[in-house]
Amino acid sequence: MRNIALKLMYEGTRYHGWQVQKNDVTVCGTLQRALAMILKTNVSVTGCGRTDAGVHAKTYIANFRTDARIPTDRLPYALNTHLPDDISVIAAYDVPDSFNAIGSCVKKEYTYLIYNSRIKDPFYVNRAWFYPSRLNEELMAQAAEQFVGTHDFAAVRSVGTETKTTVRTVHYYNVRRDGDMVELKVCANGFLYNMARAMAGTLVYVSEGKIKPHEIGSILEKGDRTLAGPTVPPGGLYLTKLWYNEDGASIE
Repeated sequence: MRNIALKLMYEGTRYHGWQVQKNDVTVCGTLQRALAMILKTNVSVTGCGRTDAGVHAKTYIANFRTDARIPTDRLPYALNTHLPDDISVIAAYDVPDSFNAIGSCVKKEYTYLIYNSRIKDPFYVNRAWFYPSRLNEELMAQAAEQFVGTHDFAAVRSVGTETKTTVRTVHYYNVRRDGDMVELKVCANGFLYNMARAMAGTLVYVSEGKIKPHEIGSILEKGDRTLAGPTVPPGGLYLTKLWYNEDGASIE
């Protein structure tokens, strides 16, 4: 039995997230149907994370097991002929039996894009959050630093997927502006349900003066979701980098 890993990317606007769901179109469900057409049998695909509806992935890793003898270098081309234009398989690899796309992943990076201009740009619809009021990226960066470290992040997650603990370690959270685009880039050992989007909304509240940068620590300590900022729209969120414990290297 082979264990095959796929590297893919997708534009998530029309999908109800990664995870297979009975009555909704999902990225995993679409990928599994394409694999079934090629392999002539159903396979179960494990993804590196459960991205929400409307969220995108510039880098995503999944794995599945099969007895099929198709060479891995042919698999991306074969799959892409059966996949819609908004999903693309970039590469395929034979990996050790112990490899698991989510269990072997030690860190993830998400990037949130905010198009910060008085005039909307139709080419960024569902790809960046249009926010017309001028954002103060310096204040946002000060607040973002307060998220770094090991904390209980219950205050910035939505009720949803059950988890054993709400404690996570954030390795970095960088804020930068490039013209009208504000980029929020956060790396952690794991993310709670809507955590990345709630953190971004909290930084926007800081820019608006509703929260002071130094208050982030206190909000995390209290664990009260109502004290933090809103969960911003999914269209601006991208999974952008992954780290695996096989060799410690990042994938982007």
